[in-house]
Amino acid sequence: MGMRPPAGLPSLSKRSRVLLVLALVVAALLLVGPRLISTYTDWLWFGEVGFRGVFTTVLVTRLLLFLVVGVVVGGIVWLALLLAYRSRPVFVPVSGPNDPVARYRTTVMTRLRLFGLAIPIAVGLLAGLIAQSSWVTVQLFVNGGAFGVADPEFGLDVGFYTFDLPFYRFVLNWLFVAVLLAFFASLVTHYIFGGLKLAGRGGALTNAARVQLAVLAGTFILLKAVAYWFDRYSLLSSSRKEPTFTGGSYTDMNAVLQAKLILLAIAVICAGAFFAAIFLRDLRIPAMATALLVLSSILVGAVWPLVVEQFSVRPNAADKESAYIERNIAATRQAYGITDDKVEYQDYQGYGTKPPRDVPADVMTIENTRLLDPNILSRTFTQQQQLKNFYGFPPTLDIDRYDIDGQLRDYIVAARELSSKSLTGNQTDWINKHTVYTHGNGLVAAPANRVNAAAGESAEEAANSNSGYPVYMVSDIASQEAGNQVIPVEQPRIYYGEVIADTDADYAIVGGSEGSDPREYDTDTSRYTYTGSGGVPIGNWFNRLAFAAKYTERNILFSGAIGSDSKIIYNRDPRDRVTHVAPWLTADGDSYPAVVDGKVVWIVDAYTTLQDYPYAQRSSLDGLVEDSIDQNTGRLLPRKEVSYIRNSVKATVDAYDGTVKLYQVDQNDPVLDAWMGVFPDAVQPADSIPDELRAHFRYPEDLFKVQREMLAKYHVDDPKEFFTNNAFWSVPSDPTIDTSANQPPYYVLVGDPETGKPSFNLTSAMVGYSREFLSAYLSVKSDPENYGKFTVLQLPTDTQTQGPQQTQNSMISDPRVASERTLLERSNKIQYGNLLTLPIADGGILYVEPMYTERSSTGPNTSTFPQLSRVLVSYREPPPSNSVRVGYAPTLAQALDQVFGAGTGSVATAPSAEEGTPPETGTTPPVDQGAAPAPTAPATPPSGTDVSAAVAELDASLDALTSAQRSGDFAAYGAALARVQKAVAAYEAIPK
Repeated sequence: MGMRPPAGLPSLSKRSRVLLVLALVVAALLLVGPRLISTYTDWLWFGEVGFRGVFTTVLVTRLLLFLVVGVVVGGIVWLALLLAYRSRPVFVPVSGPNDPVARYRTTVMTRLRLFGLAIPIAVGLLAGLIAQSSWVTVQLFVNGGAFGVADPEFGLDVGFYTFDLPFYRFVLNWLFVAVLLAFFASLVTHYIFGGLKLAGRGGALTNAARVQLAVLAGTFILLKAVAYWFDRYSLLSSSRKEPTFTGGSYTDMNAVLQAKLILLAIAVICAGAFFAAIFLRDLRIPAMATALLVLSSILVGAVWPLVVEQFSVRPNAADKESAYIERNIAATRQAYGITDDKVEYQDYQGYGTKPPRDVPADVMTIENTRLLDPNILSRTFTQQQQLKNFYGFPPTLDIDRYDIDGQLRDYIVAARELSSKSLTGNQTDWINKHTVYTHGNGLVAAPANRVNAAAGESAEEAANSNSGYPVYMVSDIASQEAGNQVIPVEQPRIYYGEVIADTDADYAIVGGSEGSDPREYDTDTSRYTYTGSGGVPIGNWFNRLAFAAKYTERNILFSGAIGSDSKIIYNRDPRDRVTHVAPWLTADGDSYPAVVDGKVVWIVDAYTTLQDYPYAQRSSLDGLVEDSIDQNTGRLLPRKEVSYIRNSVKATVDAYDGTVKLYQVDQNDPVLDAWMGVFPDAVQPADSIPDELRAHFRYPEDLFKVQREMLAKYHVDDPKEFFTNNAFWSVPSDPTIDTSANQPPYYVLVGDPETGKPSFNLTSAMVGYSREFLSAYLSVKSDPENYGKFTVLQLPTDTQTQGPQQTQNSMISDPRVASERTLLERSNKIQYGNLLTLPIADGGILYVEPMYTERSSTGPNTSTFPQLSRVLVSYREPPPSNSVRVGYAPTLAQALDQVFGAGTGSVATAPSAEEGTPPETGTTPPVDQGAAPAPTAPATPPSGTDVSAAVAELDASLDALTSAQRSGDFAAYGAALARVQKAVAAYEAIPK
C-alpha cells in the first residue's frame, strides 16, 4: 500500500505541474538571461579590443572557484546530512497524534531525494556565487612572488602578507562556513529523525549524533586555532594606533601577539575535549571547554591588551611606540614610492639673492609661466571653438607639452568631442542620435602662457573687449583639408572620449551595407562612413538580437540603417576601456588627449594597489585625491582603501578606433609582475614604448596627491618628533575658492636649476601643520630622462614665508587690486585662476595668479565666458626688508617689472608658437601676454630727484584714490584712478 502524502501538501495536477515548470523556466531566464547576454556581448567586445585572453582567464578562474567552493561546501553539507540520516534510530516513538516532528519526518521521507540533494545544491550554488568574486585573491596567490623586503617582526617576505596570507584566510573562511553549516544540518537532521530529543531533563543524544556533532564542533574549534595562528601575521596591519600610525604597536607585539598564542593553545585543548566526547558520554567536558575558550577570549584576548595599553603604554607612549613608528615610517615610504633614493630633500631659504633675469633657469620659468587655467576655461573653449551645438569639451581641460619648431611649450589641450546631451529637436531622434551624430572633430590646443590682448587697456576695458582669450591652434577636419595644422593630425575624428561617454548615447552604430551612402555627419557639406577597426559587428541577426536585448532597443533589430557591414561602438570612455581590459588596475581620475605619430590618443595612468602592506599607512583614495578641482567638476575618482600604490602601467586608447595598449613603466613592481604572470600578453614591456608617446607622459595627479599627503608626515625621520606632530606639513587650502578644499597640484613648465632647459613638473606648495606659512615645495618631474624624481625644498622653520592663502589675501587687499575690483564687480564676475608657486632667484618664491573676468549676463540668450583681464604677482624681498611686493598689471611682463624693476618683464617674451598660422577670424591679433615694450634707446641712469619725485607722486595718488573710494564720489574716484595709472606709468618709465 503506497504512503499517502501528509495533510497540507496536496499533490499537483499534470497541468499545474506544467505551468509550474514553465513559470520556473521563465523566472530562470529573467534571472540568468541578462547575465548570459552580457557575457556574450562582453566576449565579442574583448575580441574587438584584442584582450579576449583576459576575458577567458577571468571567466575560467571564476568558474573554477564557483565549482570548487560550491562542491566543497555543498559536499560537506551533503555528507553531514547523509551520515545523520543513515545513523538515525531504527524506531522513533511518537509523542502523540499531533507530534509536529513526526509530520516533518513524514514529509522528508516522502521527498527524501529532494531534500537530500536540493539543500546541499542550494548551499553550494550560493557559496560558489559568493566565492567566485575572490578570483583576484586566488590568482595573486598562484602567480605572486617575493618583494625582496622582509618584515621587521617575523622576518617573512612582504609577498607572504600580500599574496599568500589573503588566500589562506580565504580558504579558512570557507572551511568555517562549511563546517558550521554541516553542524546545523546534522543537528536538524538528528532532531527530525530522533537522534536528538529535547524532551525530558537535559534532552538526549544517540551515540551517532553525539559523535557526529562532537567531530564537527571539534573541527570548528581546531580551525579557530589555525585562525589564531594567522591572526599573528595580521597584527602587522593593525589599526589600533590609527590615525597616528598603522601597523603593530607595542601593545600588539607585547600583549596581543602572546594572547593569540595562548588562545591557540587553549583552542587546541578545547578541540581535544570535543573529540574526547566521541568516547565519553559526559557532555560536560566539551561544555566546560567552550566556557573556557569564551572566558579566555575575553580575559586574554581583550582585557589583558587593554590593561597593557592603559597602564604601560599611554603614560610612556612616545618611548614605547618609538620602535614601531620607525617600522611604520620605513614601510610607508616603501609602499608609496617615497623612499630616500626617489626623494631629494634640499634646504631652501625662501628669499632670493639674485635678480631673476640673471638666472637662466628663472628666465625659462618666467617665459613659460602659465596664465591659462584649465579648470576655468572650459566654457571659453566651448563658446569659441564648439562649432556646432552637438560638440563639446570636458568641464576640466588638460595640460600637455609639445615641441614645436624646436621649442618645448606647455599647452591647454582638449578634444572637440561629440556631446549627445546637447542634441536638440529632431537631432535626438534615434536614427540621428546613434547613426548620424557619431563622432567629434579634432584637437584644440592653446599656448598656456599666451592670450590675445590689446595693449594699454584698463581692466574694465579689457573685461568688455575681445582680448584676454586663448590663442588657438586647431587640428580638425577643416585645418587638415587646408593643410595648416601646427600639430599635424592625420585622423581628427574622435569616436572615443570622456564627453562622448558622459551621455545616455554611449553607443553608436557605424557602417552599413556595401555601396550604401555615408550617413555620419562630418561637415555641413560632407558625410562619412567609419573605416576604423573599432566596434563589434552586428551585421548578423544573432548579434543584432543580443545588442537589442542589451540596450532594450527594438530599433537595433528593425532599423534599415543597419547593414551587413555595420558595427556598434560602445564602452567609449578611455578610463572604462582600460579598466575593462585590465580589471586588476585602478585608473587615474583624469585621462588626457595627446597627438602621437599623427593620431589622437587618450593617455590613462593606471595603478596597481594592495590593501594590506605590513606596517604601511592605510589611505583612502576617496579622500586623499579630492581637492577643489574635483568638487567643481565631479570627475570620477578611485574609491578604495589602499596601503600600497604604484603607477606601473601607462595605457593609451586610440580616439578613432578605440585600440587599447598597456605599457609597463615600472619594472620593479612585484604586484605588476604577478599580474603579468596571470595575463602574459596583456601588458607590453617598457622598451616597446615609442619615444614620441613617452614624451607626453605626465606624472599622474591622483598618485601625487596621495604621495604629498604621505610626505606631509613621512618626511620626518625621528619617531619621537613624528609622535608629537610638530614637524608635520599640511596641504594648503585653495585660496581661489570660497569653500574649504585642498589646493590642487599644478603642472608647470619651469627651468631646470642645473641645465636651464625647460622641465615639465607637477608641483604643490605645503604649509606648516595647521598653519598658513610656507613650509615646503614639492615637485616631481615628468620628463622622460628623470621621470618620477621628487625634489622637496624645505624652508627654515624660523622664517615666515607667506603661503598661498596669505599671498592671496595680500594681493587682493592691495589698493590697486581692491579699487579696480570694486569697479569690475559692478558688471562682471571675477574668478581667480590657479595660484602658481614658482621657486626663482636662487632661493626665492614667486607667486603668479591670473585674474579672469566674465561679463554679467544681461538677458536669457546672453552667453558669457571667462577672459583673462589681469595678472597678479607676489614676491618676498630678501632681509633686512622682508617686505612683500605685489605686481598687478594687464600682462605678466608689466607685473614683473612692478616687482623686480624694469627689464625683468622682457624675459617673459615667448617666441610665437603659431608663426605662419593666420589669426582666428573675428579675433584681436594675438599679443604675447609675457611681452613688455622693448626699449628704443639705451637706458640712462636716473637721477635721485627723478626717482624721488616719481615715488612721491605715486604715494600721493594712492592716498587720493583711497580718499575718493571712501567718499563714494565716482567722479572723484575716476579722476584719482587715472592719476594712479599715470603715476605708475611715470615710475615704470624711469630706467632702473
